[in-house]
Amino acid sequence: MTHRIIAAADGSALGNPGPAGWAWYIDQDNWASGGWEHGTNNMGELKAVLDLFEATAHLPESHLTVICDSQYVINSLTRWMPAWKKKGWKKSDGKPVLNRELMEELDAALAGRSYDFEWVKGHSGHRLNEEADRLAQAAARAYQEGTLPDQGPGCRLLEQETDLPEQEPVAERSQDDLALVLALEGQLAQPALYQSLQRTSGLLEPAFTWVLPTGRVISRSEVLEHRLRAFPLQGEPTYLQQRQLGPGQVLLLSSLETARGPVIRSSLWVQRAGSWQLAYRQESARP
Repeated sequence: MTHRIIAAADGSALGNPGPAGWAWYIDQDNWASGGWEHGTNNMGELKAVLDLFEATAHLPESHLTVICDSQYVINSLTRWMPAWKKKGWKKSDGKPVLNRELMEELDAALAGRSYDFEWVKGHSGHRLNEEADRLAQAAARAYQEGTLPDQGPGCRLLEQETDLPEQEPVAERSQDDLALVLALEGQLAQPALYQSLQRTSGLLEPAFTWVLPTGRVISRSEVLEHRLRAFPLQGEPTYLQQRQLGPGQVLLLSSLETARGPVIRSSLWVQRAGSWQLAYRQESARP
């Protein structure tokens, strides 16, 4: 029986180029991160995948599924690399392949391994991708601040344990889901996210609606159009309730201050194809 390892790999660069980080994540006991004082986002993405393959090299019989939000990495390793090698690591236009050293190391690390890549949209609520992204950003910030990042425990899996990420106890998964949804709810109130149309839209379900204290129902397209008024908060919310309603459904109840006044807010998050999205939000005026 072939065991399967499911991991996410991600990179981050502050300024791109700038202080850069990389990370891969299987579960809370199996992950790693690192980086450089100066690098690019693509370097981080590639290094994360390279280190993941090297860290799991002691499990040659296992199939490795790499969850990645970088089309550049996936296309480089699954489509373009054979042609680059034939041309002496030159692209079709004759220019040198960027990040050649990392590409050559990856070419060697992938040889003989059973693997596949799964693309996910970045910042869309996929649990493993979000963890890898968080760790990569933390590593980049550490180098920006002149410190070293937490390198993590690495891969401690044994051959008979490699299916563990798909077999987490229900209670543990629930806690992980709640923590991730809380983090995503908080991110939606951060200017760095809601100022980006692409990132905000990735967190809203296609049928998302928002009911205001006046009773007015706002559609997803209206929310995105007016997101600079819709999402800002005045201070931190107080969470009154956090409930997992069922598999892939989390309800948050909070008391908070918005530009529209003090409200009690209900937010329903749902999981679709491994990614969490906000499906419904309702606010009631708070006395």
